[in-house]
Parts: sequence; C-alpha cells; structure tokens
Amino acid sequence: EVQLVESGGGLVQAGGSLRLSCAFSGFTLNDYNIGWFRQAPGKDTEAVSCVSASDGTSYYADSVKNRFTISRDKTKNLVYLQMNSLKPEDTALYYCAVNRKGSYSVHGPLSSPGFVDYWGKGTLVTVSL
Repeated sequence: EVQLVESGGGLVQAGGSLRLSCAFSGFTLNDYNIGWFRQAPGKDTEAVSCVSASDGTSYYADSVKNRFTISRDKTKNLVYLQMNSLKPEDTALYYCAVNRKGSYSVHGPLSSPGFVDYWGKGTLVTVSL
C-alpha cells in the first residue's frame, strides 16, 4: 500500500525558510516519480516540483525556481522540499504526490494533478508579511 505523509509546514515570515518532508512507503523511488503540489485558498492545485524516477531530473514551477529545492533520501524513504525566500503567495496546502515511472510531459512527470496516482494529505504553509 502506497502511503505518503507530509510534515514540516508552519507559519513563517516573508523571506524565511521552511523544509517540508514527505515520508513514503509501499514503493521505491526507482519505480515512482515523486513531487510536490500546492493549493492556495480559492485556487486550483498546481505543480511545484518533482523528480523523475528515470534519470533523477528535477523540475520546478517558474514561480519557485531558484527558491525551492527538491531532494530525495532513498535510504530513509524521505523526500524534501527546501523552501527559501518565501513569499506570502507561497501560502498553501502542500501535498506530496507520486506516479509510476513513465513518459508524461516535457515539463516533468508530475507537472499536472491529472498525472498523480497517489496523494498525501498535505501540510499547511503560511507566509506572513
């Protein structure tokens, strides 16, 4: 059974940093792509970042490029999202998500919510002014 559990969310001032963690079980990163999505109040769910199982390539939304970094720890079954220079518009519920290795999009294997096979329950990030 695939399980994804996010942690690390919280309240932070603009310009600050947070590191989100996703603890996973029931699969390996050799077979599944893994990434992060977010949903801000009143907005659609958007892809934030993901890592390809095929070659380890990382993908980022333009809005977070050069501020967020995704990383994997295969030995601990953890995936991280390091978020720096946070802005109020980064406020959202952040979800960890996976899908089976394969070809999806040139923008990344988890570049759309429609590509997701499994979701975590989310962790809330609030960025204040």
